[in-house]
Formats: sequence, C-alpha cells, structure tokens
Amino acid sequence: MPRTFTVSDSIVVLAEPADVYRKVSDPARMGDWSPENLGATVHGGAAEARVGMVFDGRNKRGAFRWTTRCTVTAVEEGRLFRFRVHAIGVRQPRVRGPIATWEYRFEPVPEGTRVIETWTDDRRSWPDFVANAFDRIATKGHTFADFQRRNIRTTLRNLKRALEQPATAGR
Repeated sequence: MPRTFTVSDSIVVLAEPADVYRKVSDPARMGDWSPENLGATVHGGAAEARVGMVFDGRNKRGAFRWTTRCTVTAVEEGRLFRFRVHAIGVRQPRVRGPIATWEYRFEPVPEGTRVIETWTDDRRSWPDFVANAFDRIATKGHTFADFQRRNIRTTLRNLKRALEQPATAGR
C-alpha cells in the first residue's frame, strides 16, 4: 500500500492570528495541547521563534517516551510557523535523519483565526513496506498518516479550548 506523506486539518479559533501564532510558535507550549508532546527545550534560550532555532521536544505515547531534535525552517509572524524533526532518541536525540515536518498556518477569518496544522512524512528514502510495518508497530496498528490525522484533530481541538477560555482572575 503506498504511503500518504501529508495530512492536514484546520479549526477556527476565536482569537487574533498574531495571538495564536505567538502561542503555537513557542515550542515549550506545545505540550499544552498536543496529545503526544510534553513540551520542549529551546537551545540557546531564544525568546521568539526564528528560522534556525533548534529545540528538543519531549514526547510520550503510552508508557513509551522519546526526545526529538527539531529546527525551525519558516516563520512569518501571525501567518506561518514550520519546523522539521531530524533526530530522535530515548533520552537524547542521537539517531539523525529526516523524520517529519510540522507546519502551522494562521489565516484571518471573520470569527478569528483559521489554524491549519500539517504533518509531512520526511522518511522518503524508506521503502513503503518498511515504513508501513514500522508505523503499525509504533502506532499499534495504524499508518503514521492515519495516526497523525487523529493527533492533529485532537491538538487543534485542545488549542481552541485553551485559547478560547476566559482569562482567569489573577493570571
């Protein structure tokens, strides 16, 4: 079965594009809405996303934990945030190679911002049968495209819920 290399979904958030962008482009915050990510540590302590910024993401799926090394490849304030995942490991991201690219686009709409999240499988050199076998083991029976489609939907719903909550007094 040939692989699906890209999946995407979107949601409208009742917030301004610049506000949504600022939250999503902070890798340390991703754990606030992602079903797998637990946050990230930015190398060099950069305060704002910039092309070339490197961060290590901490992730979990069930009892399994791993770390990824990521590099920001595109930023357009209020419009676009993209990074590629290029190393992975249990505690340290030691195994290098193209893994995936994540992209977030922010489009103004009358209700606020349409957030479009896209995952692209960068494992192009893997034969389909090898990738499909690996994916089904790593995701308990699914392809990564199907698995990420569900993760994206969950992430977007959680992001919407988090950003639309009324500010708590004293925050």
